[in-house]
Amino acid sequence: MGHLEKVDKESVHVVENEIQASIDLIFSNLERLEILAGKEPPQKRQNAKLRVNQLKYDVQHLQAGLRNFQHRRYTREQQEREREELLAKTFTTNDADTSIAIDESLQFNTSLHNAHRGMDDMLNNGSNILQGLRDQRMTLKGTQKKILDIANMLGLSNTVMRLIEKRGSQDKVIMIVGMVITCVIMFLAVKYLT
Repeated sequence: MGHLEKVDKESVHVVENEIQASIDLIFSNLERLEILAGKEPPQKRQNAKLRVNQLKYDVQHLQAGLRNFQHRRYTREQQEREREELLAKTFTTNDADTSIAIDESLQFNTSLHNAHRGMDDMLNNGSNILQGLRDQRMTLKGTQKKILDIANMLGLSNTVMRLIEKRGSQDKVIMIVGMVITCVIMFLAVKYLT
């Protein structure tokens, strides 16, 4: 990896391919090592697996370093290409008709304002919906209170109706008992007095 940093631009791809081939070979050897570590005696198996895992970690670290180097190289090459394109571009003087190409910027700015306005509209709609929900909550609380009052009144009415029915059944029992006692007294009076 240290040699990769110092190599010239033409042979950098060759060195990268060699390093990648070496990493791939190491990975295949590690897979075989892992199989062999599983065949070790139980006393040595844990230690062997630990060493294989450490080697895997090291190789993954090397692979990440190679990818990082490739990404930096690609970014550097892209910047160099853009710099060369910019330096190779020939600039000419303006014609008599001077115009500035701002259509794309104007369109971007218009889209940005439209998006901003859309977000404001969505926030306003959300605020209105939230206020509507608060109003509905207050209305529903009032309705719930009225329903509870009516339910309490109906509960009271039901209690009064039950008391009336109970009193009516008690009155029937008293009347029947009174009639039976009156009949018994009349029977006894007729029997002993005649």
